[in-house]
Amino acid sequence: MRSRAQWSFVLLCALLSVLIASLNGTATESFRHTHHLSNGTSPGRRAGASGISCNMFRGSWVYDESDPLYDSSTCPFLDPEFDCQRYGRPDKSYLKYRWKPDACELPRFNGLDLLRRWKGKKIMFVGDSISVNQWQSLVCMLHAAVPDAKTTYKKNDTLSTITFTDYGVSVIRYQSTYLVDIVEERIGRVLRLDSIQSGAAWLGVDVLVFNTWHWWTHKGEANPILWRRWDYVRDGDQVHKDMDRLVAFNKGLTTWAKWVDANINPAATKVFFQGISPTHYKLREQNGDTNAKNCYGQTQPVSGSTYPGGPVPAQGVVTSVLGAMSKPVHLLDITLLSQLRRDAHPSAYSGDHPGMDCSHWCLAGLPETWNQILYAALL
Repeated sequence: MRSRAQWSFVLLCALLSVLIASLNGTATESFRHTHHLSNGTSPGRRAGASGISCNMFRGSWVYDESDPLYDSSTCPFLDPEFDCQRYGRPDKSYLKYRWKPDACELPRFNGLDLLRRWKGKKIMFVGDSISVNQWQSLVCMLHAAVPDAKTTYKKNDTLSTITFTDYGVSVIRYQSTYLVDIVEERIGRVLRLDSIQSGAAWLGVDVLVFNTWHWWTHKGEANPILWRRWDYVRDGDQVHKDMDRLVAFNKGLTTWAKWVDANINPAATKVFFQGISPTHYKLREQNGDTNAKNCYGQTQPVSGSTYPGGPVPAQGVVTSVLGAMSKPVHLLDITLLSQLRRDAHPSAYSGDHPGMDCSHWCLAGLPETWNQILYAALL
């Protein structure tokens, strides 16, 4: 018969074996699932369209001598306001930083692969000028991958479509500054927080990437461009000369969420919401940088993975609204990684933007990272 000491030893060995097996299984599982996308749908719902499980939005910027994914001088689709090199930006250091997630590697963008995977499909960006930033970035990335491919470009104030005809892939931009409507009423132009009349144009598309926030903080009637300008805000039966912008944003985004829940078939259309794109007009307040007023002259990102200015208040609205939806909407949570890029704005080097631009982003530049993450989600 075995002694008590022998039985104790056997029991200890068994427990160690179970523990080792458990740890090995955990390590194997973590290795298999290397990427994660944030999802604003409901707690516990898998975030990424491809089932990846490492958070791509937590990380830091690392210096990388590799060339950018395209040369802005060779992209025929680029607007002057984003082409910083053409309009005199003296440095190129902002092109030399690569986003490194804490727990995984961001997949390298492969434009030819994307065109082949999405042959015959349509990708549409719906939103304000930040959506234009991302849309133009993606078409320049694809053009660089297949520079000799035939393309067509149809453009008007509301709808612009670039089609890579050899692959039948259309990349579309739909201008909708607030996602909800601005309508002419007897009292003037009214921002209607409960109405979306343009949604029919968003149907029949394979991938939808929505964005809004940039103009919600601006005074509507002061906007010089007609489709941005409003005189009143209508919330149901109530009409206001103005209202708390965060409250208005919440109501408008909730209307959009109800539209998605009522109109989108997830089996046919993948829906993304681009997170809040930050600005860098007040670096002293946002970043604790006593030597800088705004983004002008910035040549390096914020180091590390924490932004001193903290989150943007609108982020909470986005998370709350997406979390209450019944249909899956994948959040491209680009806020933090973009906050760290105080150096990536056009600032004074914009060909079509008066004054200092610390809202939009140079192309080539930061939006390529947004699109690399979008590409990973579509794999």
